[in-house]
Amino acid sequence: MIVDLRSDTFTKPSPGMREAIASAEVGDDVFGEDPTVNLLQDRVASMFGKEAALFVVSGTMGNEVAISAHTQPGDEVILETNSHIFNYEGGAPALLSGVQLCPLPGEKGVITAEQIESAIRSKDIHHPNTSLICLENTHNMAGGTIYPLDEIRRIREIAEAHHLKMHLDGARLWNAFVATGISFQEYGRYFDSISVCFSKGLGAPVGSMLVGSTEYINSARRYRKIYGGGMRQAGILAAAALYALDNNLERLADDHKNARKLAEGINSLPDIHIDMDSVQTNIVIMEINPKKYTAEQVVNALKEGGVLLLAIDHSHLRAVTHLDVSEEGINRAIEAFEEIFAGQKQ
Repeated sequence: MIVDLRSDTFTKPSPGMREAIASAEVGDDVFGEDPTVNLLQDRVASMFGKEAALFVVSGTMGNEVAISAHTQPGDEVILETNSHIFNYEGGAPALLSGVQLCPLPGEKGVITAEQIESAIRSKDIHHPNTSLICLENTHNMAGGTIYPLDEIRRIREIAEAHHLKMHLDGARLWNAFVATGISFQEYGRYFDSISVCFSKGLGAPVGSMLVGSTEYINSARRYRKIYGGGMRQAGILAAAALYALDNNLERLADDHKNARKLAEGINSLPDIHIDMDSVQTNIVIMEINPKKYTAEQVVNALKEGGVLLLAIDHSHLRAVTHLDVSEEGINRAIEAFEEIFAGQKQ
């Protein structure tokens, strides 16, 4: 048995999803004529209470198109230090949009309204123009933590007072919805744009969605084309996303349960520590005693036992649960950790 906990991007399409892909009605999406893409865009826009939506190939493209459509070259964007946009999108905001990033240190991925207000630049020719705030929910590197809605509301008040736009990197917002019951329309009230991903916990092979006003999405569509993201018969991909929304959304609760089970099962082992308060959805970040092991050593030892994880730095590992990891797989993963950290495997 191979238990792959490297990421929820390793999910594979189910037989039902493959059938939906095979039978999808298609057209040319660059011309706006793919009926399945149009159906998906209309559905997701409605879910968030937005006027329009744009299907893109990845979460990174969704975020970067969003930034380009909100900013001008030379602007500054406020976001959290460990956010995906700042760390894992190849410097794209500078390369594609010509903007400067202002990263603020967060607590479990959360930056506050007070932090943001203090970072907004004064109107001075020596300063970049602050134009956009980007938040991440759930927060990947904080361990799948959920951004508190009350703090989002407070940040929105600051944004409106300073005439700033707000974008949400909601790649795993589906997980926040399942964990909290907060509606997508409620989230939609506080952001000018939101990107969500279908190829993580929902199990689709490709695709993300960007939502916003009609005017904004028209601008975003132009940037999608500029960045090479205009797709043709993309309905075969949109069909997978529609299937995922119909069949794989509520079951994310199983992934959350499995993540909690894994964290509880290994947190008592020597030389490993997990902040249990951060285990809120489907991601577990664990700290390894660097005097005993490196994260890479643990990854290699686990791999010998059929368990795959990612080392995110010298002393931290990340495990992500998803629809292709069963409770039996979690039990096997716990056993593999016990063999290493309880001294049964040298």
